Amino acid sequence: MEEITTSNGFVALYRRESELVLRFCARRVLDAETAVDLCAETFAQAFRGRRGFRGTTEPEARAWLLTIAQRQVARYLKKGVLDRRAREALGIQTPQLLEGEAEEIERRMGMAPLRAALAEELERLGGDQREALRLRVVEERPYPEVASSLGVSEATARARVSRGLRALAASLEVRWEGERP
Repeated sequence: MEEITTSNGFVALYRRESELVLRFCARRVLDAETAVDLCAETFAQAFRGRRGFRGTTEPEARAWLLTIAQRQVARYLKKGVLDRRAREALGIQTPQLLEGEAEEIERRMGMAPLRAALAEELERLGGDQREALRLRVVEERPYPEVASSLGVSEATARARVSRGLRALAASLEVRWEGERP
């Protein structure tokens, strides 16, 4: 593996792993444009921190990138806002997708079957958990509002969302075993 601390080495890393990182992001956010932004920020963060990378193998570099991507996705899902600090600091602009590119990314990443599986698994959840997820995740309401809408305590609303997310994650994990990241 070429040393990723050099420009050529980092470009080689990008060419080798960008599709994997894009797939990782796309399968977690189910939106091609957001996934492209998250992938770009992942590589910008990696570029900024490349001198701190201590691995020596391709699997170590891949794991390092996926850890950065996982943090980017988690931050996005928690805050609902894309982190663009590394790209801004480096002066990198994420290109806008042209007509048809989002659909092509979604096709390559297998997002339609994933969306269908998610919809099916949502139907399997109990009505209480499904409604709590709809309010919290889809409508992005704060927990006090979710609790009020459901007529339960905030702790109960949090528990329903948590149980629903765990159930979805477990069932999708089984369905998509071997398809990761």
